[in-house]
Amino acid sequence: MLQDWRTLHVDQEFVGHTPVLPQQVARLISVSSGETVVDTTVGLGGHSSLFATALGNDGRLIALDVDPANLAEAERRLAGQPCRIQLIQSNFACLRDVLADLGVDRVDVVFADLGVSSTQLDESDRGFSFLRDGPLDMRMDPSLETSAADLVNRMKEKELGDLIYRNSQERASRRIARLICLRRKEGRITTTDRLARIVAEALGVSPESRRHKIHPATRTFQALRIAVNDEIGALGKLLDTVPDLLSLGGRFGVISFHSIEDRPVKLAFRKGASEGKYEILTKKPVAAEEDERLANPRSRSAKLRVVRRLPDAR
Repeated sequence: MLQDWRTLHVDQEFVGHTPVLPQQVARLISVSSGETVVDTTVGLGGHSSLFATALGNDGRLIALDVDPANLAEAERRLAGQPCRIQLIQSNFACLRDVLADLGVDRVDVVFADLGVSSTQLDESDRGFSFLRDGPLDMRMDPSLETSAADLVNRMKEKELGDLIYRNSQERASRRIARLICLRRKEGRITTTDRLARIVAEALGVSPESRRHKIHPATRTFQALRIAVNDEIGALGKLLDTVPDLLSLGGRFGVISFHSIEDRPVKLAFRKGASEGKYEILTKKPVAAEEDERLANPRSRSAKLRVVRRLPDAR
């Protein structure tokens, strides 16, 4: 049985990174000894540690992440687990090729936690958060050519406004894009603090006065991060790929944190069910219970959807 989340919350190995919805994942994914599990977003190894324990000596865990820093930390935290573990730097959009290179035809579980890892948010030089000033970067994979600074300084006003709205549903996207384009004429926008202040100015609010509410730049930063890392495009490729990679009875679980992610997951699962490929195990997205939400604020917006592969005519 997978470890209880309360134990993980006080475990020093996971301070700052408690995996969300662990009990729900355990119940719905239901990993068994000897299976092959793919964690496509290993992060700091929170969910993978739970999977590895359940897999036992005969199981196999294939763990992907685009961030080499995450992989290094996950390797440390997964050391000593009983199953065979393979850590690979790759975007989950390339899952089919990754498994082909490993000589793996079918797997029993595919899992994705679409949230940003705590280390990415905490390290100011990564540029994901406006809480600490740093370079406006946001690349999960450091080898990517385009940063968030490149987008805000190069894109035309309409394109930037469209991007912000599309990736965050920010109603003031036009106003924000207009002011960004105006302020960048005064000098290239290169830091998270400057961008956050420009967004707050466009909305007519002060970041300091909203300390206990959602920061006015939250949606804009989300939109840029999604664009820099092509998160929705990669998710679409993963959703298209997984049905052909799951063994019969195999489970596919996705944790999303906002509607931009959750909607394509919901539609893909419904489409798979209508085609006879999936049995939907979560008629509604599964959310955290109150005690977990209080102990782990990151879990408040988490939604888990899970399907099981059905035997169709391949």
